[in-house]
Amino acid sequence: MGTTSSTERRTHHVTSHATPLTNMSAFRGLSPAFASLLSATTLSQTIHCDAPPPPPAAPPLAPADGSSKSAPPPPPTSADEIEQAALSVSDIPNPGPYEMASNDAKRLVTLDTHDGLRFDINKQLSLNMAVVHSFWLGTGMIPDGRNKTYTFLTQVADEDSLLMAQVDFDRQSVNGRIHKALLGGAAMGKLQLQLGNGEAAQDTALLDMDFGGQTWTANLKYGSMGAGLVYGCSYLQSLTPSLQMGGEGMYVAANQSLLGSYTLKYTMPAKAGDEEDDIQTIAITKQSPYQPDSAAQGRPPQEQPSSTFVANLNMGQQVLALNYKRIVTPNRVTLGAELQCNPYSLESSVLFGAEFKLTRSKVHMVLDGNGKLQSVVEAKMGAGQGVPTLSFAAEMDHPKDVMRFGFGLNIDS
Repeated sequence: MGTTSSTERRTHHVTSHATPLTNMSAFRGLSPAFASLLSATTLSQTIHCDAPPPPPAAPPLAPADGSSKSAPPPPPTSADEIEQAALSVSDIPNPGPYEMASNDAKRLVTLDTHDGLRFDINKQLSLNMAVVHSFWLGTGMIPDGRNKTYTFLTQVADEDSLLMAQVDFDRQSVNGRIHKALLGGAAMGKLQLQLGNGEAAQDTALLDMDFGGQTWTANLKYGSMGAGLVYGCSYLQSLTPSLQMGGEGMYVAANQSLLGSYTLKYTMPAKAGDEEDDIQTIAITKQSPYQPDSAAQGRPPQEQPSSTFVANLNMGQQVLALNYKRIVTPNRVTLGAELQCNPYSLESSVLFGAEFKLTRSKVHMVLDGNGKLQSVVEAKMGAGQGVPTLSFAAEMDHPKDVMRFGFGLNIDS
């Protein structure tokens, strides 16, 4: 065999490629920047054939206690484990404002029925401005004895602010709201005003400041309601993806009273439809944990079959309210119930509600423990956006022998 010349030995290089090129898992567990630098250095490293072999690796140190067992290797850290840890943190949602914690369940047992004719015209003047004309004719439900009313509402909004004003020409009153995002969206400032003609005791000025984190919300209040100052605060915390707890406190300086309330909300999944539909729903949820806003895409908000329990204890009114909401069929059938009782006198009342949504119509009914039945039927007069909506309202109080019927029309233009 011939010998290799010195020139060939100088030009013949062997790239160290066994581990770096075929097994990139050697860099797993290192930071991305350090792994990239180490990989680039290793791939560009060359070894001369006539270079002496590297020294042997030093033997591992024996344990201090003299045993022959080596230390256990560190637990593996993979990208999947990191992703699962990040998803477990983001699974706990922001609970929203405290005053909205029970509204979703109370909505099913609270129905705004009316008599006479209600006529609303919504007009979008620009991308950020809209106005609403509201007429209520032939009614006997206005407290001051009037049988008609007209209000004008205008609203201007952008990404981080809202201006709204409502004028009642018959009562000569003005309601206004100003919302503004502060601290880069970490806080929201709200100012609410209510002014009337010659009724200073009814004037209201309330300043709110909302704060929120990934799993909590807080609120501070200061203002004047009637003839006294009001101070308040609230806090709501998501403990798990299904459990929320919070409380609210308010001090009224006029009568030096301290009011408090506490809320507990729990949501659990429920089955709807056949088992195959449930499996498909679970698969879709796992593939896409983040669901975009369906309302922004012109579709109804996406719902999942679930049961929601809400308990609220109002110390000022001495009332314990228990609400239940059951989504039987998403965007189709929803049931609700409410039980209110006084823990001291044991007086109680019960309400049952049901909501049925069809393609172009909706039926909402509420029945209380005294036999009073309320219902509202809404129907769209066509397909697409901006079509007029007809509504029929009825209230039948059999024990008091009182019946009311109303008709409504809502036009978007």
